[in-house]
Amino acid sequence: MKGVPEERAILLAQYIIENNATVRQTAKKFNISKSTVHKDVSERLRTINEGLYESIKQVLEQNKSERHIRGGMATKSKYERLRQK
Repeated sequence: MKGVPEERAILLAQYIIENNATVRQTAKKFNISKSTVHKDVSERLRTINEGLYESIKQVLEQNKSERHIRGGMATKSKYERLRQK
C-alpha cells in the first residue's frame, strides 16, 4: 500500500479504531511493515489530525497493556497444537 503517507496514516488509524486491531494485524491487512504502521499512527497522525491521534493513542495503549496476555495465549495455543499431533 503505497501512496501519500498522510492519507495512509488516516486510513490505518480508522482501521485500527473500527476493528480494535493491533499494529501487527493492521500491517498484515494492508501488506506493509509494522514499523510503517507504527510510525504513521504515532508520529505522522499527530501532526495531521490531533483528535484521531488521541483516539488511536487509547487503542494502542490498551493493546500494549494486553500484549503479555496475548503472548501467553499464543504460547498455550502453540503447545496445545503440538500435543495434538
